[in-house]
Amino acid sequence: MNSNDFMKDADKHLIHVYNRFPVIFEKGEGVYLYDTDGKKYLDFGSGIGVMAFGYGDKEYSDALKSQIDKITHTSNLFYHEPLLPAAEKVCQISGMDRVFFTNSGAEAIEGALKTAKKYAYKRRGKGNYEVIAMNHSFHGRTVGAVSVTGTDHYREPFYPLMDGAEFADFNDLDSVKKLVNKNTCAMITETVQGEGGVTPATKEFMQGLRQICDENDLLLIIDEIQCGMGRTGTTFAFEQYGVKPDILTTAKALGGGVPVGAFLVTEKVASDSLEPGDHGSTYGGNPLVLTAVNKSIDIIEGRKLPEHVKETTPYFESILDSFVEKYPFVKGHRGLGFMQGLIIDEKIPVGEILNKALSKGLVLLSAEGNLIRFLPPLIMGKSGFDEMNKKLSEVLDEFQ
Repeated sequence: MNSNDFMKDADKHLIHVYNRFPVIFEKGEGVYLYDTDGKKYLDFGSGIGVMAFGYGDKEYSDALKSQIDKITHTSNLFYHEPLLPAAEKVCQISGMDRVFFTNSGAEAIEGALKTAKKYAYKRRGKGNYEVIAMNHSFHGRTVGAVSVTGTDHYREPFYPLMDGAEFADFNDLDSVKKLVNKNTCAMITETVQGEGGVTPATKEFMQGLRQICDENDLLLIIDEIQCGMGRTGTTFAFEQYGVKPDILTTAKALGGGVPVGAFLVTEKVASDSLEPGDHGSTYGGNPLVLTAVNKSIDIIEGRKLPEHVKETTPYFESILDSFVEKYPFVKGHRGLGFMQGLIIDEKIPVGEILNKALSKGLVLLSAEGNLIRFLPPLIMGKSGFDEMNKKLSEVLDEFQ
C-alpha cells in the first residue's frame, strides 16, 4: 500500500482530532526519524518533549525487552520488582517524598487536583475546593485538566467543567492575590508555559506564589509535564527558582517513550490527603512502564543530560538570535534550555513554515502566539543545531 492510500484509509477509521502531517514514520535513530520511504528527518519535536535521549538507545531497549520476557502487568493490589527503585529514584531526583504513577500527564493533573481538594477537605471541611490557575496555561485534555487550562478554545465546547477554577495572569502576582479567598485550596502553574507560548515564569512570580500559599495554608501545584526531566538545564525547572512545590506533576520524558506520568507530594500533604479508596489506576505504574522510568532516570542522570542542556543552550540561543537579526518577520525568541519559542509575525502562519521545514527533513512544532516551538532531544549536539540552522534558514529565506 502506498503512503497516500495508507493515510486515507487510516483517516476513515480514526476520530478526527488531529490534523496530522502527511508523513508516516517508521523508525528512529539518535536525533533522526525515518519515514516509510526512507527519508531522514532531524527531530526538533522529540514527540512533544518525550524522547529525551532520542531513538534506538540500546540500554533502554534492552531493559524493556528483558522486562517483557518477565511480566508486563500486575494490578496495584500487589508489589512488583521495578516499583521500589522507580519510586525511590523519582522522589530522589525531585526532592519530593511520595509518588503515585499514572498513565499520562493529564492523569497526573487529575490526581494532583484530587489530592489538593482532599487536603483542604480534611483540614477545613466542605467548601474549600477552589483552584487558582493561570491564563494561557495548558494542563491536559480530561475534564479536570481542561477545567484548569486557561485557554478558552480548549474549554468552551465542554461546559460545564469542574467547578471552582479561577484564572489569574501568569507572571502577575497581584492578579493572583485578588483571587485568594476562604474557599481557595490550591494554585496550579507551569514553570514554563509550553502550549501557551513557551513563556518561563519569573523568579518573583514563583517565589510569590510560594509565599501566598504558605501564608494561607494553600497547596502549590507545579506542572512540569513538559519542562521537567532535564529539559531546562536542571532536572526540574523549579530548582532554578528557589521554590519547592507541595504537589509536582511529571510525564513525557519520564518514561522515554512509554506512556507514564506521576504526581508527587511532600510528606505533609501525603499524611493529610489521599487514603485507601480515594484514588487508583489499573495500569498506572505497572512493571513495564516502571522499568522504562528506572532506565530513563538512569540515562538522563547518568549521562548528565541536564548539564549538557545547560552547556549547549547558549549556542542554541545564538542561532535563534541570528534568526531575529536576519529576518524582519522574526520578532524574538523566549524559553528556557531546550524548550524555546521563535516568535513569528502573524502575517506569516507558522503552519506554513512547519510544512516547508518538514519537506526539507526538519520536524518542528508550534505553540500559541504564532510561535515555532523547539523541543529537541536532550542529546542534541552542536552539529544538530547547525543542521537545524541550515534547514530552517532555507525555509525562512522563502518568506523574505
